[in-house]
Amino acid sequence: MSVEASPMAIPISADRTRRGSWHLPTVSRSMLLSTLTVAVLLAAWAVVTEMGWANELFLPKPQAVWAAFVKTMTKGYQGATLLQHLGASLSRILVAFALACLVGIPLGVLMGVSKNARALLNPLIEFYRPLPPLGLYTLLVMWLGIGESSKLSLLFLAGLPGIVISTIQAVTSVDPVYVRAAQSLGATRRHLLLHVYLPAAGPLILAGMRISLGFTYTVLVAAEIVAASAGIGWMIWDAAKFLLSDVVIMGLIVLGLTGVVLDLIMRGIARLLMPWART
Repeated sequence: MSVEASPMAIPISADRTRRGSWHLPTVSRSMLLSTLTVAVLLAAWAVVTEMGWANELFLPKPQAVWAAFVKTMTKGYQGATLLQHLGASLSRILVAFALACLVGIPLGVLMGVSKNARALLNPLIEFYRPLPPLGLYTLLVMWLGIGESSKLSLLFLAGLPGIVISTIQAVTSVDPVYVRAAQSLGATRRHLLLHVYLPAAGPLILAGMRISLGFTYTVLVAAEIVAASAGIGWMIWDAAKFLLSDVVIMGLIVLGLTGVVLDLIMRGIARLLMPWART
């Protein structure tokens, strides 16, 4: 039967045409709305500062923040350039977050598949999860000193609960039908873990990792205020002591944009490893 004679050819073609015609405008509209939001915020910032409605000591003009960015990139701040500050912070974030994933994901899988492990370990997770970071930091400094160990430990502890809890939820939500089907085909525990639990739970684990990374980022300033000489968080804290609001706002913007970039990288990696996941 030819394509012209097929009764399903026209509807399928029309459906594909409709999908193709709507996909690009939808993406373009989202990009346009996002760009509009940023433009409105920048315009409002410029109007407020140019009209003198805000004290420049606390809210500098956009061009002053840009000048602080250029100066920090070229001449540096307190002996280190912006890239050096950013590199110090990123190294702490990535090392601590990688350790949190290496510990949290296997621990969450274990607690998800074993009720005994969950009953044994869950009180520890739930106890320290709501503790404030600065409260933990004082104890970590007493135990580990003021060096990098206490900073990495604080960031690690900040990111661990979110990963563990999301992994437990992801594993326990796996449809038991998949597990029984794999067992009926002779799957071992290792096969169940690698080919059933992790693929099915992957999207929720990824969501927990993204949330955990964001929370770890929020603790960065607290981790760098004690005995640090470089880092975006330290730079923001040090500039605030001297009322250098242009450096503070510039540092916050760089910190936020870096977090967005890290999240986009995680989403890109997820699309490669888990193409079935909606990120």
